[in-house]
This record gives sequence, structure tokens and C-alpha cells, in this order.
Amino acid sequence: MRTIKGPGIFLAQFMSDAPPFNDLRSICQWSESLGFKAVQIPTWDIRLIDLEKAAKSKDYADEIKGIVGEYNMEISELSTHLQGQLVAVHPAYDALFEGFAPAELKNKPIERQAWAVQQLKYAAKASQNLGLNAVPTFSGSLLWHTFHPWPQRPAGLVEEGFKELGKRWKPILDYYEDHGIDVCYEIHPGEDLFDGITYEMFLKEVNDHPRACLLYDPSHFVLQQLDYIQYIDFYHERIKAFHVKDAEFNPTGKQGTFGGYQSWLNRAGRYRSPGDGQVDFKTIFSKLTQYDFAGWAIMEWECCIKHPEVGAKEGAEFIKNHIIPVTDKAFDDFASSGTDEKMNRKILGLD
Repeated sequence: MRTIKGPGIFLAQFMSDAPPFNDLRSICQWSESLGFKAVQIPTWDIRLIDLEKAAKSKDYADEIKGIVGEYNMEISELSTHLQGQLVAVHPAYDALFEGFAPAELKNKPIERQAWAVQQLKYAAKASQNLGLNAVPTFSGSLLWHTFHPWPQRPAGLVEEGFKELGKRWKPILDYYEDHGIDVCYEIHPGEDLFDGITYEMFLKEVNDHPRACLLYDPSHFVLQQLDYIQYIDFYHERIKAFHVKDAEFNPTGKQGTFGGYQSWLNRAGRYRSPGDGQVDFKTIFSKLTQYDFAGWAIMEWECCIKHPEVGAKEGAEFIKNHIIPVTDKAFDDFASSGTDEKMNRKILGLD
């Protein structure tokens, strides 16, 4: 076993035009002041990193790493959630996802997808330059509009959708294999990979690719009423990244998992700051430690009630208090009678 690293913070939800949230140096100084030990950097925000430049210039990557290091922190991972989303977009969602890519790609879905694939490749090379080993992302979705089977799905539709998704991701996964980096899909509603079954269907299409790994975020499973503890037992060998985000599910006689088109504040299922929801993080940290999780515990703030700066301050302490320093000995070592093969055979009645 090893001790989980942390606390870390995902910077995406904190970026703004006002200091200290408007550039890498300032937000690192702020993060360090709260007790964070790592930052997970969203690669679509040029104020934090020029992804293409980090892929092509080791000197620039070292500069970015140096800025973070000035504040006694590390880079945990480079996030490519928005670019991964654009690998597979159903036309019904084109307009909603236009903002995920440069303006010049508007109304150009083919060019937009090619841009997204290149961005993911840049992330692999940049991660290699930075000495990282995992890239969190989304899978994108061709099938999400059919997740509820009404009208009835035609036979073979799901299989064709996953076949195409695998076709799009396999070359990317191969590229990541060449660079020694894991692709960590965040299993998330709105993506074709939204639970364990869909992840397994995807794995089948990419031949159980060793780089097709997971980002574990239990909040999405609370909203789906999926057993997020047993999920770790099933997939711990593939979990290479971890978001500490809380959630709660409070169904009523008027709404449940679908939420009735309500705002986040008024939904039965909603995201909360760490410690304010229903997620059993004590068991999660125990499970991940038991299975020798080697990554970072990264706080992701998405709360419909609490102020983000308060959530961040509390989140750093919350993660710190849940990390388990692993033991290097058994609790009953004091009663050990030593190792003696002759004694062992005697106890077994063999001599």
C-alpha cells in the first residue's frame, strides 16, 4: 500500500478575470495558501498553459512546472475534459458545444473534431514533458440522446455507437501508449461512458486497451444511484485519477433522478462541497488506499449553495483529514513468535 497524495485542486471552476484567479502564478499562490499540494490544470485556458507550446517545447514545460514549484506544489495532471468531449458530438449538441473550441471552428464539426484529437495528442506530449502519467478527459457521446429507451432503440444502434466511439479513440489511445500516459475517462452523465457497463462496452471496442483508464468521481454515481463503493472493487486496477466531489440525492414525490428540468439548486440530485453531501469518503479513501491507488486526491468544486472560496478552503482540510498514512507493520506484530519452518510444520501436525 501507499499513502494517497494530496490535497490537490482542479483549477477550472475557479478561473475568472479577477485576481488571484486570472493567471497561473496568482492562482497557485492562492492554492498554496489554503494548503493544497498540487494543481490539476485545465488545458483549454491559455491563462494557465499554452498546451501546444508545452507539447513542443520542453523548456516551456519546465517553465510551467517551475511556476507551480515556486509555491511548493506539483502539477497532478493536465485535464482535457472539453477537448475529449469534442471527439464525439451528436449533431443535436453541436450548438451547445461550440464554445468548447476556437471561434473559427464554429459550424465546422469535422474540423472541430480534428482539432480536439490534436489537442489530446498535445496533452500526451506535454504530460510527458512535465513528467506526468495521466490525462483526465471525457469520452464524448454519440448515443446520449437515446439513454432512455423511448422511442424504442432500433436493434444494433448501441453496438454501432460504441463501435464508432472505439474507432475514434483507438488511435488516440495508441498515441498515449507510445508516450507512456494513461487516458482517464471521467465516467459522467452526458457521456457515452456514464457507468460501469458502458465503460466495459467501450473497453471491448478498444480491445481492453491498457491506456483506457478511469478518473473516479463518486458524485456522478450518487446522482445515478450506483454503488460507488463496489465500483472501486470492480475497477480499481483502472482508476488512475480521483476527484473529491460530494453530492446528494433527495427524491420527492415530484422528482427523482431526471430532475424535472430544474436548476441545480432545485434538483433531487445535486453536487455539493466536500463534506456537505452524502458521499462516504471515509470508505472511499480506505478502499483506494487498500488497492494501492498511486495518484492524487483532487478537490473539484461544484456546489450550488456554498461559495467557491469557502469550499476550497474547507476542501483542502477535508482531503487532508481523509488521507490515510499507511502502516508499515501489522497491528499484532507485538505478539509475533518469529519465523521458524520447523515450528510451522509442528503447528500443522506435519512433524
